[in-house]
Amino acid sequence: MNHQPANTTTANSFLPQVSVVVPIYNGEADLPDLFSCLLSQTYPKDQVEYLLVDNNSSDRTLTLLKTSAGNCPIKIHPLSENQIQSSYAARNTGIRAATGEIVVFTDADCRPQPQWLESLIQPFVNPEVVIVAGEIVALPGKTLLEQHANRQETLSQKHTLHHSFRPYGQTANLAIRRIALEKVGLFRPYLTSGGDADMCWRILLENIGRLEFAPEAIVQHRHRATLKELQSQWRRYGRSNRYLHDLHGVELMREITLQECGYRLARWFLKEVPQESVKAIAGKATLVDILNTPIGLFTARARSDGQRDAKLPENAKIIDRL
Repeated sequence: MNHQPANTTTANSFLPQVSVVVPIYNGEADLPDLFSCLLSQTYPKDQVEYLLVDNNSSDRTLTLLKTSAGNCPIKIHPLSENQIQSSYAARNTGIRAATGEIVVFTDADCRPQPQWLESLIQPFVNPEVVIVAGEIVALPGKTLLEQHANRQETLSQKHTLHHSFRPYGQTANLAIRRIALEKVGLFRPYLTSGGDADMCWRILLENIGRLEFAPEAIVQHRHRATLKELQSQWRRYGRSNRYLHDLHGVELMREITLQECGYRLARWFLKEVPQESVKAIAGKATLVDILNTPIGLFTARARSDGQRDAKLPENAKIIDRL
């Protein structure tokens, strides 16, 4: 994984055809902001197509996509994936319809910044680059849980780009050369988590080319605001690790026990709470600092539960082809 600035003159004349694929499930509320972000892109509009794939939504997502496609100055292609309920299956539907040399991925609840595409595509001026990951930055959050996640930079690509097994980029902000997809296949359509890592690793294992990080290619994403959402997020991280263990031999994460949780909570209450409270009175700490340990234990426990309870479905081993 590299991060090298491209030659500016060459990069400015490098404007390949790009296909942006966005899977959407019940995204009616997200569509106005998403369209606004896509409209504001600085990349030449005639060089981009947007493939927005409804994944069997029960709200008005598909209707709104079709309406917007006819009234929009950018090329929007509304598509449907109704056979398999999976964001990866929806992405595959988008890839099959894509005509671009580079296929870009983001999600309906992401907010790409104006220079997102321009910055994400630039590293491809180097023919050795086949994957580019942009950065994911949190939207401003008001709740304690959002502030805690922001402090931990939970969404940032820096965690996945430094994965102990191999680097990978999350599909919230990822671009891949089409030729790589032609060689290794598409996403595993029945996989429900970990498909972004699986895809990047399959490409890197084939030695087709390398992965680059584009820190200026920014999408914003909202942190989870409730305990239920936070638990679901971290259970999914745990399931993902189990699936990647079964598919690629990734080392399983150490599971945190109830006994360990109890010990660390007691230590927190007796030692950390008094210390952080004194800092808070002096204006040097906040409630987020005081609650850092219990929130961290909650997410670690959720991840352990997800990893322990997950079982890779047999059909999740299937790789779709172009």
